[in-house]
Amino acid sequence: MLELKDIKKDYRTGSTVVHALKGIDLKFRKNEFVAVLGPSGCGKTSMLNIIGGLDKATDGDLIINGISTKKYKDRDWDGYRNHRVGFVFQNYNLIPHQNVFQNVEITLTLSGVSKSERKEKTLKVLEDVGLSDQIKKKPSELSGGQMQRVAIARALVNNPDIILADEPTGALDSETSVQIMEILKEVSKDHLVIMVTHNAELADKYASRIIRMLDGEIISDSDPVTDDEITPEDTTDINKSGNNNTLGSKRQKLKGMNFATSLNLSLRNLFTKKGRMILTSFAGSIGIVGIGLILAISKGTTGYINKVQADALISYPIVIDSESVDITDMMMSYLEEETGEVTHDDPDRVYEKSSLLSMADRFSGPVTHDNHLDSFREYLESELEGGDGRLKNVLTGIRYTYYMDFDVYTENVDGIIQSTDIRDIMNDIMMSNYSEDNYSEDMLSDYSNLVSSFSVGYTEMWTEIMPGLDGEPVNKVISDQYELLAGRWPEDTDEIMLVIDENNEVDAVTLYALGLISREDVFRQDISWSYEEIMDREYRLVINTDNVNEDTEETADPGPDPEELYESGMPLKITGVIKPDLESENAMLNGTLAYTSMLTEYIAENQKESELSSINLYVSTFEDKDTVEEIIDEYNGSAKDTEQIRYTDMSGLIMSSVETVVNAIASVLIAFVAVSLIVSSIMIGIITLVSVQERTREIGILRAVGASKKDVSGLFNAETAIIGFTSGVIGVGLTALLCIPVNYVVQMVTEIDGLSAYLPVKTGVNC
Repeated sequence: MLELKDIKKDYRTGSTVVHALKGIDLKFRKNEFVAVLGPSGCGKTSMLNIIGGLDKATDGDLIINGISTKKYKDRDWDGYRNHRVGFVFQNYNLIPHQNVFQNVEITLTLSGVSKSERKEKTLKVLEDVGLSDQIKKKPSELSGGQMQRVAIARALVNNPDIILADEPTGALDSETSVQIMEILKEVSKDHLVIMVTHNAELADKYASRIIRMLDGEIISDSDPVTDDEITPEDTTDINKSGNNNTLGSKRQKLKGMNFATSLNLSLRNLFTKKGRMILTSFAGSIGIVGIGLILAISKGTTGYINKVQADALISYPIVIDSESVDITDMMMSYLEEETGEVTHDDPDRVYEKSSLLSMADRFSGPVTHDNHLDSFREYLESELEGGDGRLKNVLTGIRYTYYMDFDVYTENVDGIIQSTDIRDIMNDIMMSNYSEDNYSEDMLSDYSNLVSSFSVGYTEMWTEIMPGLDGEPVNKVISDQYELLAGRWPEDTDEIMLVIDENNEVDAVTLYALGLISREDVFRQDISWSYEEIMDREYRLVINTDNVNEDTEETADPGPDPEELYESGMPLKITGVIKPDLESENAMLNGTLAYTSMLTEYIAENQKESELSSINLYVSTFEDKDTVEEIIDEYNGSAKDTEQIRYTDMSGLIMSSVETVVNAIASVLIAFVAVSLIVSSIMIGIITLVSVQERTREIGILRAVGASKKDVSGLFNAETAIIGFTSGVIGVGLTALLCIPVNYVVQMVTEIDGLSAYLPVKTGVNC
């Protein structure tokens, strides 16, 4: 039993109040065909909307099976519209981008009916209204009568108690109107059908009860419900099929629209406007392109800065010498005092700056500190093997330097055994054409000093390759900095590498020291060798103990012949040729012949008075450097006074300003990204607002069949997700393409080859 009890409905327009319903009292039977007649504006549709739960009364009560709906919440009304009421509208109100089957099925989807059951029920009700052969057609492909039958099928598919029809024949011709009325009359045998119409002739012919309204009031009722007709069964919650429903005490749960359904509805709607969707997505992608380009440039800049930073830190490791002067602490304190704020009692006088005095005070104490390197080395190795992992995570490499004296001999192109000592060779080359007969003693002395100074740049012909932390002969930092031109990297104690410059060149003096050219060819420029020719050469290592008299522990005079030393020396074999990578700003190897740390350890074990002279700790970022310094401080905190160490942090002195610049750049880029994000958010909001305004009709249809506000919200969230995803794909694609001209411009402006914008896959996905 449905009852309207003193229902009033007012509409406020500014200061004017329109009384649409002025206290309607009506009762309806469970199954009857009620026609509501009256002129436009009399309140017919307002009453229908209140019965259907689409609108709420200003006053009064809608009673369903003896239960008041005053305490109904939004979710209760959604369930009521979905399970208990079916709507048939004058303009059909079909969703244009859904076909016939989908328009009817949507009601069952909101009810949580399984897919197989939805299909069965939808096909059955479409067959009942004579549309079983039209299920794949869109509404635009149907006649008016067919569309109205689809609307009736949608109203009936969930077997509701009440069918509400608002001018169902208003847009139809006479013949089709009769067909629709016949269907509604048949439906009224098992349902309550309430029809609002202007057509009194059709109402008289088909309706079993006619109610007339005027100015918001009931003026006549052809067959009102009497008290005698009301039985206890009318207040129960049992429908004719014996199923429990929710017109009263029990409120049926509404499963609602899942995301897949929302996505499907939105996708079909967007496909009906492909051109607009593409333009909208493109507009939305503009913000994403901005973000993408900023992120790409930021990523490229950050990568370049990190690379420069890593190269700088490789060139300036944390150095722990056997004897150290705490220059770092002294200089940093000096800089802090220079930049700190100072106040004086009298601002009109001139005062002496205190920083120089502070530095002098620091020098007044012990200048040097003896570091116990062996103890610290044991600590480092124990931390790497079984510590908390911090040290291993931040270090890129460790290099141990010993006090070593060793000679390497080779057989030159003239078949003569010679030492590879660069200083002696430089002196021999530069002084060979001068004699005391032609020059005074002072001139020869000055020239000798000049040669000695000039040769300093050539003293590092032999250099050690930093090993990996896990014992690899070659640290990955080194292999990444160099291009392997021929052969392979060394793997054993007796294997070495030839290091050439970026132009595949080696200076003439070094070539002479390597035995590749004679003295006469030092000043020629048209000589070259194949990699194989160089790799076929052999060098012999002679440790200083080989040239020491074991009885006196003094160097023998005149000493063994070079040929004898060569024959007794340890063979060294060149296994490969490398040169600095074009993108490497500070290649680490500063010699021509590079050997492994295994050779260093071998020499340290076999020569007399070998002592660890320094430990170099390499990191790739300033954050890692800070962690290493913390670990050193922890060591000093637990070590004895005699075993504590001091170190020199040259990178901290040289590169401290770089951090400020890097942070400033990062902050600016983040600000740009934030602005772009705001613009993109506004764009998405505008797109969603336009879509809501355009789809108000669809929203009304969905609400009428029981969709909740959450369902509608999910529908537009799905549409936003589709447009956002499409915008993202377009944006990322455009960003990737725009990186090409951007990189061209950036490299033209900066002239930095290693600086280029790029968008990583992960960043692209996040966009």
